[in-house]
Amino acid sequence: MDTHRLRRPVVEDAAAIHGLISVYDRSVIGFVDSTLDDISDELTEPDFDRDNDGWIAEDPGGRIDGWAWACRTGTGSNVRVEVVVRPGVEGLSGRLWTLVLGRAAEIAAELGHGSVVADIGIYRADDHRRAEAGAHGFEPGTAFHRMRIDFGGPVEEPQPQPGVTLHTCAAGPEGEEVRRQAYRVHQEGFAEHFGFASVDYETWFARREAASTHDWSQLVVARVDGEPAAMVQSTNIFAAEEGCGYVATLAVLPRFRGQGLGRHLLYHAFAGDVARGRVGTILHVDSNNTTPALGLYTSAGMRPVLVIDVWRREYPAVQPA
Repeated sequence: MDTHRLRRPVVEDAAAIHGLISVYDRSVIGFVDSTLDDISDELTEPDFDRDNDGWIAEDPGGRIDGWAWACRTGTGSNVRVEVVVRPGVEGLSGRLWTLVLGRAAEIAAELGHGSVVADIGIYRADDHRRAEAGAHGFEPGTAFHRMRIDFGGPVEEPQPQPGVTLHTCAAGPEGEEVRRQAYRVHQEGFAEHFGFASVDYETWFARREAASTHDWSQLVVARVDGEPAAMVQSTNIFAAEEGCGYVATLAVLPRFRGQGLGRHLLYHAFAGDVARGRVGTILHVDSNNTTPALGLYTSAGMRPVLVIDVWRREYPAVQPA
């Protein structure tokens, strides 16, 4: 019989949750793949309701052995879920899976959807969780490759392209025009990508403002003859642990693809990371991307270092009483 006590998370749980995830990561991939800031950001994510969307499982001595949550990704039917149980602990994961899948269905119903699409990211090497996901009705949806390039010396800014100008975002009201242009490019450029959920500008802005690793000065919009055409957004998420920059988003509007804008912004990001003293740049790319992004990154000298599969299940939403 499982004797764990379930309770809702609070912001002060971040360090203990990070400790649990660190133990789990080491057991699967041999290293810790998150920081304390990452977990703190999860707990303060604007779309995450700590009073309804998350659970902590404590053993009789108060040790956190489980962490599970469901989080909306906008107003669509997609809901991200997670279940982490300390290696060697038996009888707990089933309880947590049931809770997060039920909550995911409730979230979709609250948003007016008749069904929910639940997604969970699982390391390719994690046979145990892959089996658990399969047992709960999930199937592989796509795979994200973590790509990395290491710099052996200076990286020069790319040569200017005819008619192309780059515009860096400023913090505060001064950067509002660039931010709104970046938002529109991101929403349209990613509209057909796996798991993408459109959001309004206020939500898009709030998510970035809430992240401790965000830096508006690393957001750049490329305009072609004055028209916003592409954007790149880098963050500091891998700076402390890896000494690397991170390209969180690189988007090109469909009508401007095939003109080298993606490569131009990628090299601009590389040069920016070198200028900030980073030893490399990291990004994630969907192997089933609707654009040939994986080929772009490998041809630019990046190499795959980790694979994270996204498993997906669609099922009826719970309608409110």
